[in-house]
Amino acid sequence: MHQKFQKQDLNYKNILLLRKFISPEGKILPRRLTGLDTKQQRKISNAIKNARIMGFLPFIRIALY
Repeated sequence: MHQKFQKQDLNYKNILLLRKFISPEGKILPRRLTGLDTKQQRKISNAIKNARIMGFLPFIRIALY
């Protein structure tokens, strides 16, 4: 899933990009699965956390059984 992204693309409002780095359970995927370097992974994690705080992303996913 290694993906280079532009600086303007990485934003807490870019939900389509951020969802690629979140597991079905709602957890942030680790570096070994995303293929990003440390700096990019940190930026993605911070953007996801900001999006959760702002209400763009849920903190957890509710499983439908």
